[in-house]
Amino acid sequence: MESIRKIYKIGNGPSSSHTIGPRKAAIAFRKKHPDSNSFRVTLYGSLAATGAGHLTDAAILQELKPIHTEIVWNPDVFLPFHPNGMKFEAMKEGNAVAEWTVFSIGGGDLAEEGVAPPESQKVYNMNTLQEIMAWCNGSGKTYWEYVEDCEGKEIFDYLETVWQTMVAAIENGLEEEGVLPGGLNLRRKASTYFTKAKSFNNSLKSRALIYSYALAVSEHNASGGSIVTAPTCGSSGVLPAVLYHLRKKHEYRDSKIIKALATAGLIGNIVKANASISGAEVGCQGEVGVACSMAAAAATQLFGGSNNQIEYAAEMGLEHHLGLTCDPICGLVQVPCIERNAFAAVRALDSCSYASLSDGRHLIRFDKVVKTMKQTGHDLPSLYKETSRGGLAVD
Repeated sequence: MESIRKIYKIGNGPSSSHTIGPRKAAIAFRKKHPDSNSFRVTLYGSLAATGAGHLTDAAILQELKPIHTEIVWNPDVFLPFHPNGMKFEAMKEGNAVAEWTVFSIGGGDLAEEGVAPPESQKVYNMNTLQEIMAWCNGSGKTYWEYVEDCEGKEIFDYLETVWQTMVAAIENGLEEEGVLPGGLNLRRKASTYFTKAKSFNNSLKSRALIYSYALAVSEHNASGGSIVTAPTCGSSGVLPAVLYHLRKKHEYRDSKIIKALATAGLIGNIVKANASISGAEVGCQGEVGVACSMAAAAATQLFGGSNNQIEYAAEMGLEHHLGLTCDPICGLVQVPCIERNAFAAVRALDSCSYASLSDGRHLIRFDKVVKTMKQTGHDLPSLYKETSRGGLAVD
């Protein structure tokens, strides 16, 4: 597996696969062909179907300007490698002199068909949680210590930056008010929920605060603000909300939070390596479901859970999102995405509580759920995988 840095990317929303990935591809192609008279970019499948709502064209054009660029939308063609395909062409005198077909595979990552990532990028020699857990239990180590062994202590410097960005997204999002861009005229709710939470008591207050934190990040993302993919832009509100709430309520030090981020990143990494974190490939279960799983694992670690209990919490967080479709209205990362982040944050803490009450033994293992999620995603019709042609997206 690659570094968990690939799970935690810092960038601007609203979509890791539709905004961050295409922006990165545009930068790379322009660097290779700086003398082109113009560019042509063809977007395929899901990337074309909801690209306008996700600001895909704006991200590409911003990186290729002032060179004239034509965007071609081809939503009915799904390239076999991945639904988020794009072809860049360098033009001279009206003719294509070079082309590059690349895929935005989720979390802001790019891939080319038939091209494996460089071996130097692979820092983990184990790819399943079952074998990692067995190694940890045998060595007496925790998951975050396994991350440290593989990545080196410098990973915690990066995770500190990740955490600071997450906190800033929450605090900025709580201050922002008004209507979100995009045409749905959806009003921001984070600030109102945060204010109302102060008048509640006990569990209702905690729940309202968690909602407000998740809404803050998700709304900040929807407006193009700076966030951390965890594992994607569309699911970026879940993990920060849980960790921020636990820091506020239980006064965990940032050093503890950062170690929990390491464990959460490992969980997301395993799913990415063995299935997918792309809504266009497996539906929202691969985004919000994985985010819930990551947050559940992180919370259980903070509460002193064993390796087995952490695995159980992660398993529940993903299992109970199996089959979740990706059907954003108007192709925007707003409805139902924003509310799903809030509900998944609470479900992550429920998974943590349930696992913490147990001895960690359970029937269905995390790796089994990852395999099931992948198969379920492949069985879903394209209508329900980020094309906005089915489900809630239909009038």
